Amino acid sequence: MDRQRSGRDAEALAHRHLTAQGMRLLAQNWRCRCGELDLVMLDGDTVVFVEVRYRQHLAWGGALESVDARKRMKLVRTAHYFLQKEPRWARHPCRFDVIAINADKGVSSQLNWIRNAFDA
Repeated sequence: MDRQRSGRDAEALAHRHLTAQGMRLLAQNWRCRCGELDLVMLDGDTVVFVEVRYRQHLAWGGALESVDARKRMKLVRTAHYFLQKEPRWARHPCRFDVIAINADKGVSSQLNWIRNAFDA
C-alpha cells in the first residue's frame, strides 16, 4: 500500500512538473493488455509517452536505470496500442520521456526529466 502511494505521489509530482512546462495531459495510467502508460502528454503537437520511475532506496539501482531494454519494449508496444485505440493522436509526432525520481536525496531536488529518452 505504501509503495502504491509513493508511486501515485511520484506521478502527481511529474504531472505537475510537466504541466508547469506547458504540457497538457491526454491520459493518466492508461492500461491495456500490453501494459500501462503512466502519463500521456501533449507537448505542442507532439504526443509524449512519459514513464515515471520512483526509487526510495538506491541499493537496487536508481530510478533511471530501472528503464531497461525490456521495459522500453513494453512501453513501445503499449504506445502503439494507445495510438490504435486513440486514432486522433496517431498522426502526431511521438516521443518517449522518462521522469526519474530518487528519494534518497530528496524528491524535489532529484526529479530528472529525460526528453526523448529512447526511440521506438
